[in-house]
Amino acid sequence: MSERSEVSDGSVAVPTGTRRFRRSALLGAVVATALGGGAILAACGTGGQGAAAAGPARLSVADSYIPLPPAGGMAAGYLTVRNDGGQDQLVKVTSPGAESVTMHRSTASSMEQVASLDVPAHGSLQFARGGAHLMIMGWEKTPAVGDELELDLTFAKSGTISVKVPVKELTYRPGQS
Repeated sequence: MSERSEVSDGSVAVPTGTRRFRRSALLGAVVATALGGGAILAACGTGGQGAAAAGPARLSVADSYIPLPPAGGMAAGYLTVRNDGGQDQLVKVTSPGAESVTMHRSTASSMEQVASLDVPAHGSLQFARGGAHLMIMGWEKTPAVGDELELDLTFAKSGTISVKVPVKELTYRPGQS
């Protein structure tokens, strides 16, 4: 005669011993596998994204121009920094042809100087009218349409990139003829 006992929830009577042990062991194995597998998948997903964002930045500069400033005046500079790699940060802009170059961001009611600007992983940093822009002051020589000003863009991780930025008509708008 087989000995019977009640399962902890009180609903089923099963033989004492092996069945109860097998059921709880099986349930424990299923739970452990699910939790372990979920942790592994979560780690893979996070690691993949983190690895891409943590990799080296691959930067290029496009669409650069400086609208012709008034004689002896300051000028704005516009360009796009494209990034096909990991995140970086633009921390400084200088020019051998100007006393100073500062980074600014326009808001609805004002313009503020900023110390640095983020260049997102697999994204771009755009300097455009009404947004982030460069202020170029103390020109070495009075610029004319067609001149180029060298700008040295220094990034936190990628070092310095030098670009020659053309001076355009004051009314120039990229993409418009």
